[in-house]
Amino acid sequence: MCVVLTKGCNLSSIFTLFFDSSTQLRTEMAPRHHLFLFLFLNTILLLAYSAKSDDANGQLLQGINSYRTSLNLSVFTDNKNADCLADQIAGQFKGQDCTNTTGSDTVPGTEPNFPNYPSLLDHCHLNVTVTRDGSIMPACIPGLVPSLVLSNFTESQYSQSLNGSTYSGVGIASEGNWVVVILTTDTPTGDFANADTSSSVSILDLHFHLLPLFLGFVLVLIG
Repeated sequence: MCVVLTKGCNLSSIFTLFFDSSTQLRTEMAPRHHLFLFLFLNTILLLAYSAKSDDANGQLLQGINSYRTSLNLSVFTDNKNADCLADQIAGQFKGQDCTNTTGSDTVPGTEPNFPNYPSLLDHCHLNVTVTRDGSIMPACIPGLVPSLVLSNFTESQYSQSLNGSTYSGVGIASEGNWVVVILTTDTPTGDFANADTSSSVSILDLHFHLLPLFLGFVLVLIG
């Protein structure tokens, strides 16, 4: 190794040493940079998928509210806790095929029951008491074509729930070919109220999406 003050050291050897060291450093850092890039792109894709899903759910909410306005009914307000439960239930339907007896074609009273329903409520910090009077309406539409999604609610047995004044709020989520709409009331037994979840749910979702990016930073720093 050349030291600047050594008699035999010249400018050429100093540059050679500098570039050799830089090349070695880049080579050592490359795998970590690739890992970070992978995690970064993965996070971007997750956020993009979430944004697309939120946009589709927003379109459905707008369509349902336009339908209610045409009937001189008040519009539904978005209920974040119902959104959370709808997301959990939509996840349970993920991968299940559309049939003539699922979703809006289901005979009332024969809707699928989830053994883990209490845990789904728990995840959203809800309980049976505050959700008892709500209405859970799943529908399966291949490709989730917006116009077909809306008609599956406004032109089916679900329209009976949309046509009245019993419900005032709504939560919507979709997964695969499934969309779940949950209607809420203004009463203590159906308002899906919770003292600490309305904001914490969205924060937890954000943390989940940003976790891979955070781990990438940690790996680069300690690597």
